[in-house]
Amino acid sequence: MSNQKTTSGGFSFMTAAVAILVALVLGEIIYNFILGAPSHFDAEGHPKAGDLLGMMYKGGIIVPILIAILITIVTFSIERLMTIGKAKGKGNITTFVRSIQSLVEHNQLDEAIAACDKQQGSLANVVRAGVEKLKVINSDSSMDKDSKEVAITKEIEEATSLELPMLSKNLVIISTCATIATLFGLIGTVFGMIRSFAALANAGAPDTTALATGISEALINTAIGIISSVIGIIMYNYFSTRVDAITYSMDEAGFSIVQSVSSHK
Repeated sequence: MSNQKTTSGGFSFMTAAVAILVALVLGEIIYNFILGAPSHFDAEGHPKAGDLLGMMYKGGIIVPILIAILITIVTFSIERLMTIGKAKGKGNITTFVRSIQSLVEHNQLDEAIAACDKQQGSLANVVRAGVEKLKVINSDSSMDKDSKEVAITKEIEEATSLELPMLSKNLVIISTCATIATLFGLIGTVFGMIRSFAALANAGAPDTTALATGISEALINTAIGIISSVIGIIMYNYFSTRVDAITYSMDEAGFSIVQSVSSHK
């Protein structure tokens, strides 16, 4: 296989781990110093009427974890947006593929390579590998047509195998966060309901303050968990769709290059 250029895959494993740890620290800071600021509470320590931040603080110890999950989803969504945008290359993908098909069909291989260099990105890297291989085997009279097709197909598959992991990298983090956000929200809901029922279990008149705090904790954790999960699911599906579109274009362009061998005598 010839030397291949590959598109950067965004955050490395170590960088991703550090980003998650930073999100946890930021979640704790936001919880204690922003949501828990004294200005959000009255003299008795209860959230002021209509103060949403104070109410979120009363959501309990699960809230900073949910905030960290939300920050993680946003961080990796931005990272994937930039990486996949770079992998897409410059200009319209469909127009690029059609241009390559036309150039290869007319055996204008140097022009096709120049178009790949201009487009850049993962798709262009894969197409360039195929075109370069086609250019090499065209000058090899010892190879029959079937051997040429096999050689080009192998080259394109190898180039694709280098690019696809970079496109889907870190998507599992977004999908995992989308799942656990709901679960942590439910854990917070359970804690809040336990506190509420404990207040109701008091002999005599129930502790209305503790009851209200427990219900608030339950609802706030549920809300934050659901919101984080919805954002995560939307972003995961969006990026998966974009990766599928790029992959389809790779397959289409690769098929055109292989077919060009069959069409030439």
